[in-house]
Parts: sequence; C-alpha cells; structure tokens
Amino acid sequence: MKKEFFILCCALMVFISIPIKATSQDLVTSFGTVINLKDVLNGELHKAEPINWYQVNTNDETWKLEDDILKCTGIPIGVIRSEHQYENFIMHIEWSHQEAGGNSGTFVWSKAEPDENRLPDGVEVQMLDLEWVKLNTHDGVEPPIAYVHGELFGVGGVEIVPENPRGKRSMSVENRVLGKKEWNTYDVVCVDGNIKLSVNGKFVNGITNSSQSIGYICLEAEGSEIHFRNLQIIVLP
Repeated sequence: MKKEFFILCCALMVFISIPIKATSQDLVTSFGTVINLKDVLNGELHKAEPINWYQVNTNDETWKLEDDILKCTGIPIGVIRSEHQYENFIMHIEWSHQEAGGNSGTFVWSKAEPDENRLPDGVEVQMLDLEWVKLNTHDGVEPPIAYVHGELFGVGGVEIVPENPRGKRSMSVENRVLGKKEWNTYDVVCVDGNIKLSVNGKFVNGITNSSQSIGYICLEAEGSEIHFRNLQIIVLP
C-alpha cells in the first residue's frame, strides 16, 4: 500500500509541474453594447448588453473609462479584446486622436494572440490622424492621403482581396476623416469574410474573401493617445 501511495504522489508531482497555459485574461473594462439583429427589428433595444474587454498585452494604465469615453494612452503597443468572438456583425465606433499623426485601429476576426510586433492577426481597420502623412514623408514624398482614413488589410497571415488595392491593402476612395481632437465615425459591416467600411456617413472602402472570418474584436494601442466612444455591435444571423 505504501508503495502504491508513493507512486501516486510522484505522478501527482510530475503532473502539477507541467506548465498550464492560462485560458482567461484580466477584465479591463466594460465599454459599448452588443445586441442581436432580431431584437433590434422587434424594437427590444433594452436587450442590449455591455461588452467586456479583456487584457491581451497592454497595461492597466493604458485604458481608462471616463464619462462613457474609453481613453487609451497608446503605450505600450498592444491590444485589448472583446469577451466573445463574432462572425457576422455591424460595428459602430467613434474615435478621436489626441495627438498629431496619431496611430491606432481596430482588429476584427482576430485570435487576439500577439505576434512579435505585439499586434495580433485579423483584419485591421486603420485609424490614423491626418497629419500622419506629413510626419512620415520619405525623400520628400508623402504617403497617399487615403492611407490615413480607413485602410483595410489582413495581418498575421490573414489574406484578403482588396476592393481598392494599394498593394495587398485596400484604401478608401475618398478622404472623409477629420483632424486631431475631432470625432470620426466608422461603421464596419462584416459578413461572411467580406467587409464594408463607412467613414463619417459614407461607404468608401471594402474587402472580400478574408481567409479568417470569425474571431475577437480588438482595440489597439499604438504609441499615441486616442479616445473611443459610442461603440455598438449588432450581431447578424
């Protein structure tokens, strides 16, 4: 009996010494709401629920919710993720850069697992301040203005087909973004691997055939302060 007990204890010690990967991350904040399309059509807007956001690889000090505005310092570079994964949905989000040339974005259909550059995979919906092009000139040549307001592109191995190609990226056909400290509105329609982006009330960009079409939504910190407000997600069938 003593021998069997000794063997059992040894086996238990080996088991508990095996590293176990964490399956949950710390809650950062509750921000925005999510509701099913059928509840919207039935006029049952009271069924909207808050969206919980979880830490991936930023700091607690990176994000602060004040008066329904989620403020991001941009430091360190990284993301937070939604509690749940989404496939077909409409996302309304408003954002305002607080610094000239500010850089940020939101990722859709992401696994929310950081790469070596600290950002995850998925399809990125770019959010850049208008002054970014002047602050990132090379040999006197400015990047195209379309680059700053809602480029769509696959990252982390995710492949897409751009509707308005700039290499492998899709750029907006019209510049509609407002400058720093002004609020911009994105409406992002994600259905069956296809995305349409409306900037300040007009559809100006899109992609098709994303190789990844379900995953988390991520909000990005990328070196500069940005504020978010009025995040609403409608889950589609």
